[in-house]
Amino acid sequence: MPKRWSIGLNVALQICLVFGLFFGVNRISYRYHTRWDLSPQQRFTLSTATLNYLDKLTKDVFIANIIPRDAPLFGETQTLLEEYRLNGRGRVKVRSIDPLRDIERAETLKTETGLALDQGGVVIRCGKRVRFITEEELVIREKGTETQRAIKEYRGEDAVTSALINVVDGDERKFYIVVGKGARTEIALLEAMAALGELGRAQNFQLFPINLSEVTAIPQDADGIILAGLRYDLSEREVDLLKNYWARARAGLLVLLDPAGETPRLAAFLALNGVRPRGDRVLYAESTSSGVRKEFSVQAVFDNESTITRHLAASTTTLPGQTESLELRFEDDYLKNQNITVHPLIGATARYWGEKNYLEELPVADEEDTRRDLFLAASVERGTITDERLRVDSCRMVIVGNAALLDRQSALAVNRDFVAAGLNWILNREKLIGITPKPRSNYRIQLTQRQNNIIFWSTTFALPCVVLSLGLMVWAGRRAS
Repeated sequence: MPKRWSIGLNVALQICLVFGLFFGVNRISYRYHTRWDLSPQQRFTLSTATLNYLDKLTKDVFIANIIPRDAPLFGETQTLLEEYRLNGRGRVKVRSIDPLRDIERAETLKTETGLALDQGGVVIRCGKRVRFITEEELVIREKGTETQRAIKEYRGEDAVTSALINVVDGDERKFYIVVGKGARTEIALLEAMAALGELGRAQNFQLFPINLSEVTAIPQDADGIILAGLRYDLSEREVDLLKNYWARARAGLLVLLDPAGETPRLAAFLALNGVRPRGDRVLYAESTSSGVRKEFSVQAVFDNESTITRHLAASTTTLPGQTESLELRFEDDYLKNQNITVHPLIGATARYWGEKNYLEELPVADEEDTRRDLFLAASVERGTITDERLRVDSCRMVIVGNAALLDRQSALAVNRDFVAAGLNWILNREKLIGITPKPRSNYRIQLTQRQNNIIFWSTTFALPCVVLSLGLMVWAGRRAS
């Protein structure tokens, strides 16, 4: 009897130790583990900017994925939100609520947030602040009709991080876009405003129109002024308004130049700050067997040193329509005295040049034209200080020699990312720069008939026979014992 009790006690102790070891190992692996993203485009890896923000998060955030489970974006979005939860140091809570199946939870969320939730998306809440991101804000689609526009890139991280900063940090910033100065077409101006408004929803700023002839000063709450494709020049009074605004601390300007516009006063203001529009056209021309070929759409590259374009340096872009080149003054005593720094952002590839006589049938690069240092966009910063903690009061400006950058018909995702990065830089929000969309890629595996046969016989006969043989060996060993 004592021997039986000792055996039972020993077995019970072993069982307890096994369970303790099992739960202990699981507990340790839950708290201390390493994850690897083995996808080709690192689709499930958060950017450094997002990780840095999550590491400094001081408030609790609730994120709800209300995209239906059978929707194409559900899996990718849920995986992305899980990355936020895992890197949020316990501050980020994530829940998936299918509005078609979890009706009670969906109604509770509507009541708590005050949102209609009539479409799929992501809800982000911090305290009383709520932000709803629709499914369309999570993707960039290809050109075409509404029914044929396939998803080209997934920009969920950009949208979620921007909304997260919105609900955690506070109120939206304000940009004013100058109107009443003409445009290439009325539709072009409306498209630019629509594109900037979409960027505003994603990057947490509001866009308001302003007519400089109707105001006595630029509003004090203006975080930035946008001049997009002006056809008519500013008056002396309006230039003074612009100069007075630029003299403030933390002033910001985004200037998209229309090469066909007659704006000498605006050009003089820009030249005073180190960037002079040349008034030419960047093009490529050659004589072919079918006639003269003139190419105004410019293939360009991004600078790899600027904070604005560093994350785009591996990409190339095309500037649609017509573009004029910019002369940048890097070494200038006046600029040094004013503590103004000029930096190139976009440059044309080697075959293009800045042509003064662009209306000729076959333009040829000559002495008055520009072949070297063909800059298409630049940044200007006044009040630059080496210490990053003190740079929040610097004034910042981005100038682009192209007004068609945001046209709907020719818009490129990389150009949109460039404009978004420029606006965030103007707002002193470098932490949002560098979150790029993830491209969608489809892969096909081509198998020969022989490979198909090998897979069929291996899975249908070989593997089951191996398992059966192992089972027979175990059975035979037990019978022999």
